[in-house]
Amino acid sequence: MFFFFSKILGFIISPLVWVFVFLLYSFKTKVEGRAKKLRIAALVILYICSNSFIVDECFRQYEPVTPDYDLMTTKYDGAIILGGIGSVDVRLKKLNFGWGADRLFQIFPLYYNGRVKKFIFTGGSGSIEFPEKKEGIYVKKYLRSVNIPDSAMIIETESKNTYENAVFTKKILDSLKIKGHFLLVTSAYHMPRSLAVFKKAGYKNLTPYLTNRVSGIRRFSFDHLFIPNPDALFALQTIIHEWLGFIVYKIRGYA
Repeated sequence: MFFFFSKILGFIISPLVWVFVFLLYSFKTKVEGRAKKLRIAALVILYICSNSFIVDECFRQYEPVTPDYDLMTTKYDGAIILGGIGSVDVRLKKLNFGWGADRLFQIFPLYYNGRVKKFIFTGGSGSIEFPEKKEGIYVKKYLRSVNIPDSAMIIETESKNTYENAVFTKKILDSLKIKGHFLLVTSAYHMPRSLAVFKKAGYKNLTPYLTNRVSGIRRFSFDHLFIPNPDALFALQTIIHEWLGFIVYKIRGYA
């Protein structure tokens, strides 16, 4: 039930949905002057939510800053990589990597340099419509295709969200009696919630490893400050969903 509720809530909080609702209501209302105000409000919301500078600042305030672990020599017993790295192509029986694939690819140099012993991937299907599209199955297939031995990978395929990532993976690690120091690998904006959830689930000696950071150097160019950007609108939807997710997880006691 919680899984379905989170999907519905994610739709409701979308800025674009509210822009559409305001515009739709502006054509249905019969109150004089209200239609114009609703359309202006819709345009203002759309402009603010597609402003690259504003959205970038939202991410900058939320994404954590950690030491550059790539420049260190610390070794880890495994890298726990959270799912959400692509979409499953059932016809070709492979994973089409997306923006979040940085979570997986950044670990290859650490593995080949001997700093990470195992790829520990956790991710099933986050889709209500296609529960059979379990990401972990196809990640395992991919890792095998690039000559990563089965002994160097642990794959969890049933989790549907971050909470289940933590709980289901811990059950596997405990059953295999694997302990030690792990990297927790996920997108920078997702790390605050992930780290809180994994620690609450009982993990010890976790080091956060950030990937695909959204916020970069603060920019003051004209286009960044004033020109609407559809990518910013998409990014804002992502960070709003993450904020709400963290709040809900806190309420439910997951984090």
